Amino acid sequence: MEKNTLTQLSRIKANLKQLLSSGLLQAAQKLPSERELSAQFSTTRITIKEALLALEIEGLIYREKRRGWFVCPPRLVYNPLSRCHFHQMVNDQQRKAQTQVLAVHTQLADNEQSQLLALDKISQLFCIHRVRHVDNRPVLYVKNCLISELFPDILQQDLSQSLTQLYLREYGYQTQRSSFEVTLCGADQQVASALNLTQGQQVLKICRVNYQQQGTIIDCEFEYWRPDAVKIAIDSATG
Repeated sequence: MEKNTLTQLSRIKANLKQLLSSGLLQAAQKLPSERELSAQFSTTRITIKEALLALEIEGLIYREKRRGWFVCPPRLVYNPLSRCHFHQMVNDQQRKAQTQVLAVHTQLADNEQSQLLALDKISQLFCIHRVRHVDNRPVLYVKNCLISELFPDILQQDLSQSLTQLYLREYGYQTQRSSFEVTLCGADQQVASALNLTQGQQVLKICRVNYQQQGTIIDCEFEYWRPDAVKIAIDSATG
């Protein structure tokens, strides 16, 4: 990239940052279109796109498929070690939480699920797909995979509620231990559609395996977060 282009890109980023920090734009407010910004800064849409992508990486703005760019609300602070369920975590931060069940089905565990759940035989799983919203914005797609023989009749329950609380109330399972893997990956079609992303757009993936109080694995879950929506804060004193 030529020096003049780099200078122009830096100037555009600085101007947009100043606009975002000025308070003139509210959280979740839509930015002018790329075409409008390119006219305003007398530059190409390619340069504008590069500036916007850089601000997206910094967590200042986010994009939605076919809708454009928006101002990021404050990130949700998430401590994976906490036993606090999603709705409580969001409410404690004075935000509004909502969970929508997208699909529920049974399947035989695949290789990845069998390894995570330490299964040594062909086993049936209950799979629950949900999208979770913060302040009416979809930010998290989660797939829970439950060992079906441990959860009779759970599919007849209200699965939009906290599964952690449901496990305790209906089955006496209390999650005492969890293991985690955190990676970045590209959103597949299912995740992208639920979170208003473009397929392949980067998401934060958290794979969690949960153990009940007697040390038995009961389920695993795959969380896919919009990276601009969450901040991971680990506190081992939280339980």
